[in-house]
Amino acid sequence: MLIAEFARVTGLPRETVRYYVRRGLLRPEQGRKGGSRPYQIFSEKDVELVRIIRVHQALGSSLAEIAEMITGYAAGEGNPEQTDALLRDHIVRLEQQRREIDGMLAFLKGKLDWLEKPNGPPPRFLDYI
Repeated sequence: MLIAEFARVTGLPRETVRYYVRRGLLRPEQGRKGGSRPYQIFSEKDVELVRIIRVHQALGSSLAEIAEMITGYAAGEGNPEQTDALLRDHIVRLEQQRREIDGMLAFLKGKLDWLEKPNGPPPRFLDYI
């Protein structure tokens, strides 16, 4: 698929797709059409790679870290120790995010309870995080 369709399928703006290509995160095939600037042809594998990139970004990985990981796997250099460390780091980050979200939810619920039956001072956000 060409960049317009790929952008539509992945939900990424075209400029983001181009940026990922420049950074080496995506490596589309070069088409025969397009003259001095051949068309880039993206595959379903590239769509899956974008999903992986998004997950790692959501987990807090930088694009440089993601690019390093993609390059290593593409070269067949899967590093079990690096993967183990990365997964453990993601777990720690997610557990921290869960604690923060749980605190925010508790605050919001406490605030709603207080609004329904105001007695005493309102809940303070700092008491929940």
